[in-house]
Amino acid sequence: MADLLTGGPGDAPLLDAATVVLVRDGAAGLECLMLRKTSGQAFGGLWVFPGGRVEADDGPGYDGARAAAVREAEEETGLVIGATDLVPIAHWTPPLEAPRRYATWFFLAPLPAGAAEVVVDGGEIGDHVWTNPAAALARHRAREIDLLPPTWVTLHGIESAADMAAALATARAAEVDYYTTRMLRDQGLMVSVWAPDAGYESGDLTVPGARHRLWMDPAGWRYEHTT
Repeated sequence: MADLLTGGPGDAPLLDAATVVLVRDGAAGLECLMLRKTSGQAFGGLWVFPGGRVEADDGPGYDGARAAAVREAEEETGLVIGATDLVPIAHWTPPLEAPRRYATWFFLAPLPAGAAEVVVDGGEIGDHVWTNPAAALARHRAREIDLLPPTWVTLHGIESAADMAAALATARAAEVDYYTTRMLRDQGLMVSVWAPDAGYESGDLTVPGARHRLWMDPAGWRYEHTT
């Protein structure tokens, strides 16, 4: 995990990308679609949401990201979603030290009515699962799956939604969250920190004040977001 977040030279190019968090109603409440990257691929072995790099044919800026989210979802899962169904929830900029840097729009979208079964190619994507967000977080805490901080925070943000309608309503009513990640260490633990955390600029995690950080403790990641 450390190599994926801080193992780069500090000058990797920042590329545009898009991710779509597809949600549906399951027997136990809200479910989201997660994919496992095949070992040997970029971010191999990690569980992620469908998505990928914005290509030239997708177009520039925000509209290009929406087009990329639709295209990548179809390429990776076989599911066709409408661009108008995408609800922007966050934009993530990785740390300077990351070996691969993707400035990524995260969108929430409902599984289209009458959608076909998920089909993964077995190449770039090795497996998929519809999962309750809390269950995915529990599996991560038990070290059964690996996640990146944006994926973990997204799951944390939607786990309290009772169903798909509630998740989408909350997303539509909320402002988009912008995360520009800074990676710090404290007593051997990696910590993802975002503005307006009091220690974001100085790198001093003991400074009193607002907290917006993710403690990446092997015993269980801990998210703090206070003003």
